[in-house]
Amino acid sequence: MRTLMLRETAKRFPWLANVTLYGALFAGGDLLHQLLAHRQRLDYTHTRNVAVVAVTFHGNFNYFWMRALERRFPGKSAGMLFRKLLLDQSFASPLATSVFYTGVSFLEGKEDIFEDWREKFFNTWKTGLMYWPFMQLLNFALLPLHMRTAFMGCCAFLWATFLCFSRQDGDGTVGVALAFVMDPRKTLEEMRQARLARKRGRETHKDN
Repeated sequence: MRTLMLRETAKRFPWLANVTLYGALFAGGDLLHQLLAHRQRLDYTHTRNVAVVAVTFHGNFNYFWMRALERRFPGKSAGMLFRKLLLDQSFASPLATSVFYTGVSFLEGKEDIFEDWREKFFNTWKTGLMYWPFMQLLNFALLPLHMRTAFMGCCAFLWATFLCFSRQDGDGTVGVALAFVMDPRKTLEEMRQARLARKRGRETHKDN
């Protein structure tokens, strides 16, 4: 019954349903990361910032992006699926990753909103290539157009957990993320030491 209601809502109000779900799942991914990191206090401000970026950009962009791809490359033939995947991963994926890093930094009021992007974008994009092409192939091949953004939002729950970890504690690589899952405290301490070493290196470089 609930599943049927969700489907009908998505059909009647596709933009609202898709964008709202996308934002909620991104926020949930951030909260999951904080719980896995055993934070003494949850940072709801960071969760709010993640949700704002997800709703204002990611949810809206993907909603219209899915429709633009379908208009330009209609159907589910092998050739059309390949074109959709190629354009999605070469354009939309790098753009979405860039907006996440810079958007959250902007909302936090960081002096250099491109710092995280410079340090972690390329690693994050490469990691995404091990995940998103397979999810999007299922999306383009199996789901109707009005459900595709919602499906991306569901996939983005895990991805948002990884993104939030990478931005706050990681380096955008899957290896560090897996190490974090296996031993959060040890990994966080190692990453903290690495950040301190990079900071000291930059300060030394400036002094010279």
